[in-house]
Amino acid sequence: MTAAVALFTRDLRLRDNPPLRAACKAADTVVPLFVRDTGIDAAGYAAPNRLAFLADCLTDLDHGLRQRGARLIVRTGEVVEQVCRVAHEADAAEVHVAADVSGFAARREERLRAALESAGRRLCVHDRVVTAVAPGEITASGKDHMAVFTPYFRRWEDTHRRDPLGAPRRIGAVEGLKSEKVPSRTRTKGVSPGVPEGGESAGRERFADWLSSGMDAYEDRHDDLAADATSRLSPHLHFGTLSPAELVARARRQGGPGAEAFVRQLAWRDFHHQVLAARPHTARADYRTHHDHWRTGEQAGREAEAWRQGRTGYPVVDAAMRQLRHEGWMHNRGRLLVGSFLAKTLYVDWRVGARHFLDHLVDGDIANNQMNWQWMAGTGTDTRPNRVLNPITQGKKYDPEGGYVRRWVPELADVHKRYVHEPWKLGEEEFAALGYPEPIVDLGDGLDRFRHARGK
Repeated sequence: MTAAVALFTRDLRLRDNPPLRAACKAADTVVPLFVRDTGIDAAGYAAPNRLAFLADCLTDLDHGLRQRGARLIVRTGEVVEQVCRVAHEADAAEVHVAADVSGFAARREERLRAALESAGRRLCVHDRVVTAVAPGEITASGKDHMAVFTPYFRRWEDTHRRDPLGAPRRIGAVEGLKSEKVPSRTRTKGVSPGVPEGGESAGRERFADWLSSGMDAYEDRHDDLAADATSRLSPHLHFGTLSPAELVARARRQGGPGAEAFVRQLAWRDFHHQVLAARPHTARADYRTHHDHWRTGEQAGREAEAWRQGRTGYPVVDAAMRQLRHEGWMHNRGRLLVGSFLAKTLYVDWRVGARHFLDHLVDGDIANNQMNWQWMAGTGTDTRPNRVLNPITQGKKYDPEGGYVRRWVPELADVHKRYVHEPWKLGEEEFAALGYPEPIVDLGDGLDRFRHARGK
């Protein structure tokens, strides 16, 4: 009996999983393996919200594997060491894994390949698993990636995509392998109360519901903060409980402006992945530097903390930050607003914001989080790097009735829509009675400071 290892990373699903299908085809028996990487813990990226969602994903994955005759083998430790150990125990000739884009993932892949080859085994890396189109598949002439989204998207649309795969009907198991218990959400401390359920089953149910009742209106309503009309599939895409290739195929099959707008967002995700794959240092450093001298010191620290707590005095910013703390998620328009406010209005280093997001976001991954933060800070791929979003005008535009603000900022629950984005205009006594903070910065002063700092 031959054996192969299917190493799950950010592809925690049975449907449309090329590494798993390839392992099943290559050998009589398969070891479905997940390694709880202690390197992620050591780097400080094991956020409670993601750990809770991950536990759900692994529980659901194990259940699906057991229905097909196998089970999930869980080990904890350094990934290369644990994979090699399991491959030796199973006498597996091959290890199949999805390609990923971060510098951390690239170094891990390189070390794993070398270690396996030294033992006479083979590492098989599969593209188009974490993304719909592989990083590096679309490039400008003489370059290793594309830096502007619109021309990238035109070529992305014309790129041939593989057909989604079904789940294996039966998986031959390797007997006698030891496994740790599959993690449980209930053992995870510090989880935000509104973190949704993880797992392929939950993801497919959510996508099916949204496909039938939300996608058609997406083009018109995706920026409506109060409507909450986005798919909320980003955590499932991050953990790979849903396949981006399958989502593109099913959206295109349904068709219409809403579906095309949704597909465009999936292309943005691929775009950020190909930037990070080509420039892994941008996880920490500016993609396009303006030599910013970001504000530090006591006052900047107090303002950044007010931003984290949702106490800036600007209602739409505070609503978004409080949503993040409660749900481990934030509406995309809110992400743009709070990013602009921190990096440009307060002129605080974008890395401060990126770190806070990674501490809370269920969907927080390096490619999308860091590149989106750089876009908002004007150090990334934005072709208008000095644009500044005004939280008052943006609030009035995207939350005109104030429903989003009232949902997340209870101090303003009874304020009329005329004042909900500028409550200080109520009058001194009435405003004081709300218990809501005054603005921590004058928007005009913040804009002048930013323009002076950027020389604009």
